[in-house]
Amino acid sequence: MNPRPKRPVDRRLLASLAEHPVMASLVGVEMADRFTTTSTPLGILASVPLGDLEATVQRTLAAGKIVFVNMDSTPGLGHDPGALTYLKGIGAIGICSTRAAIIERAGSLGLLAMQKVFVTDRSNLHRSIQAISRSRPDLVQLMPAVMLRYVAQQARDLGVPYLAAGFVQGEADVVEALRHGAAGVCTSDKALWELRRSALRAS
Repeated sequence: MNPRPKRPVDRRLLASLAEHPVMASLVGVEMADRFTTTSTPLGILASVPLGDLEATVQRTLAAGKIVFVNMDSTPGLGHDPGALTYLKGIGAIGICSTRAAIIERAGSLGLLAMQKVFVTDRSNLHRSIQAISRSRPDLVQLMPAVMLRYVAQQARDLGVPYLAAGFVQGEADVVEALRHGAAGVCTSDKALWELRRSALRAS
C-alpha cells in the first residue's frame, strides 16, 4: 500500500514559528486570557471546562491567535467525530491529541491538527513515525523535550514540523530544542512566551 500523500503545512503555522518559536501551553481560562494580551500567536488550550470552552475559544480568535484545543485534557469533551464537529462549530482552529484516529478526522473537517507523542525510547518513536505517516498531522508535539537530544535524527524522519514540550524551563531549553531540529517548543512558562527567534540568535 502506498503511503497517503502529505498535507502541505499551513502557512500560518510556518510563518508564526519562523519568528515566534514558543507556543504557549494554556492551562485553564485565566491563563488563556493572559495569552490574548501577548504577542505570541500560537497556543494550546487545556483544562477549560466545556461550559467555558466556546467563550474562551472566541476570545482567542478575537485576539488573532491560532489555538489548538487539547482534546485529551478538556473535561467533558469526548473523542468521537461529534466532539470534532462541536469544536469546529464553536470556531476552533485546531485540535491536539495523542489519538491518531482523531488527528485523521480533524484534517477531513478542515481543522489544524497536532499529534502528541510521548517518547520513551527509540523504538517507541519509530512506531510513532509510522503512525504519523498515516494520520498526517500539521504539527507533532514530542514529549519530554529532554529526550530530543537523543532522538534528533529519528525526529527529523517524522516529515512534519515538530515541537518539544515538557521540562522546557528556560531560554537555554528553547535554544537546545531548535538546535536539534525542532520548529519550536511548547511551555506554560509565561516568561518564555514572547521570545523571538531573532533574539535567540543574537544571544
